[in-house]
Amino acid sequence: MSNVEDRLAQIGRTVPEVVPPIAAYTPAVRSGNYVYTSGQLPMVAGAMSLTGKVGAEVTADQAKELAAICAINAIAAVKSVLGDLDKVVRVVKVLGFVASASDFTGQGAVMNGASELIGVAFGDAGIHARSAVGVAVLPLDSAVEVEMIVEVRD
Repeated sequence: MSNVEDRLAQIGRTVPEVVPPIAAYTPAVRSGNYVYTSGQLPMVAGAMSLTGKVGAEVTADQAKELAAICAINAIAAVKSVLGDLDKVVRVVKVLGFVASASDFTGQGAVMNGASELIGVAFGDAGIHARSAVGVAVLPLDSAVEVEMIVEVRD
């Protein structure tokens, strides 16, 4: 088990198997010293955790946990390409989409769920640039979607 997975285990999280694609894409691609993940949804054991718009059917606190689930799925996508998460040098960028009710403006707080989990997993190497974008709708009526770019070494 990697140091990253050990740190996650300390907070009761396990890196799952990579979520199979729901359309024509791959979960992650390596190009040179970078791994780019596709957008990851909050799927657990092949099913959506919760659906709906944040600020309507989904609370901000629920969405923050969904963002953490998306992040662990993004970490699984990185692992599927690298095999060993300790090859991650730095999490460079996290992009989060939040399906938002028209008056919801807390996208940043929702995305803290992903950022905080990534920080625990990767320590200082997990300090990243980030965007948190409110959108009208996401695939499968997901409340949150997260993707990552990580720098890696051999």
